[in-house]
Amino acid sequence: MGISITWIPWSLAVGGMLFVGFAAYFLWRIALIGAAYKAKTLCSSVFISRRDPESVLSQDLLVDGLSRLKYIDADIDYEEQSVTAKILVLAKRKAIFRPGLGCTLVIDSSEEEIRSQANPLGGLLHPIRQEQPWPAGELVVTEKLPPEVDVSRLREAVDEAFSEPDPEQPRRTRAVVIVYKGRIIAERYAEGFSHETSLIGWSMTKSVINALTGILVREGKLAIHDQALLAEWRDPGDPRSDITLDQLLRMTSGLEFAEDYSKPLKDVVFMLFGTGDMWAYAASKPLEAKPNSKWHYSSGNTNIIARIIRNAIGGTEADYFAFPRRALFDRIGMHSAIIEPDAKGTFVGSSFMYATARDWARFGLLYLQDGVWEGGRILPEGWVDYSVRPTSQSPEGQYGAHFWLQVPLSVKNEAIPTPSLFPDMYTAAGHEGQFVTIIPSRKLVVVRLGLSRLPGSWDHGPFLAGILEAISD
Repeated sequence: MGISITWIPWSLAVGGMLFVGFAAYFLWRIALIGAAYKAKTLCSSVFISRRDPESVLSQDLLVDGLSRLKYIDADIDYEEQSVTAKILVLAKRKAIFRPGLGCTLVIDSSEEEIRSQANPLGGLLHPIRQEQPWPAGELVVTEKLPPEVDVSRLREAVDEAFSEPDPEQPRRTRAVVIVYKGRIIAERYAEGFSHETSLIGWSMTKSVINALTGILVREGKLAIHDQALLAEWRDPGDPRSDITLDQLLRMTSGLEFAEDYSKPLKDVVFMLFGTGDMWAYAASKPLEAKPNSKWHYSSGNTNIIARIIRNAIGGTEADYFAFPRRALFDRIGMHSAIIEPDAKGTFVGSSFMYATARDWARFGLLYLQDGVWEGGRILPEGWVDYSVRPTSQSPEGQYGAHFWLQVPLSVKNEAIPTPSLFPDMYTAAGHEGQFVTIIPSRKLVVVRLGLSRLPGSWDHGPFLAGILEAISD
């Protein structure tokens, strides 16, 4: 049968309109992600970190390929403590701040619903014990260091971390704190930052989720080999019911999830900036491999654990919000620490925790001390050993249970054999070069925070090597 010549232009026109419509929808979705990222970043930076918004824009949001964010207008409302970002009338996102809970994007819930969530942290004030030596207080004295510390070489190692040898690949180190034998022996901050500035940990938050999980294991509310963890996985024949808590912690759950920050509509970016119920988004994913058969790093796994923690705590919404502070932060003096929840009230355990560099160092010291603080056990006996036991499915056993056992490849110089330098090292590592590195044999905790976005801009191995060279073994 022949094709009518008059039909061809109409088919081309319809096809063209469909293509234009699809492209417009695609661009709209990307614009929403961009608006959400700008609103959330500004909100947390201004109301948690207490940074000047102009510095956030010039130093964080309009650099390293993010220049297109300049087309997104952002309005900061200091009275209601919120940030709204929008592109004309095409895309709009709002982030709201709540004391003790940080900033939350208004997605999939109304602002009224989010603000009505019980917040037991809003009125809490913690006295800063300036006169007491760190870690009990904030008094830091770096004079009269132990004789095995070469002060000059240590200063050189820290200064090198703040240097910018390649302007095309800026390091942007913002904070360094070095703890040796339980005391701070070196500390430095970039201009505009200080020991009072709370900074995002990104995936270092995952290691804090490890601690909260361990506390609930100690309380008998969770067990690492528990299965059928979520009601959504308990339907007859659902293979996800076989997933254990241990497999979620070790990234061997087998759940499909794309951990790709370069594409705004891929899972990790869309989960963080496109959904208001993050654990549910991750939990809805099907299996791509049999549980415990494959290692696959996934922020989705951690947000699922955040929900499991919420279920295990039980009680009220306020009980859940108060749990990290009651069970961990206040017990070790991490008074600046905030884990931000999503719009449905579940902590974004994969990514959204803020704390000062000193408080991140306190967290590392807790693990260096085998989960004991001032003589009291916080983590279960054996929990640290469990956390740093290599996951056999991970490449070269580089991952434990929400801790890295080697310097991640993204921030590692292949010419330096990291395991031979510090074989017992383990680290909480986060996006853009956030690190809490623990080296038990050398009694060291090393915190480095920054904004090292571009590949190769931060090399963590030589930094650690320089510190070790300054302390006689």
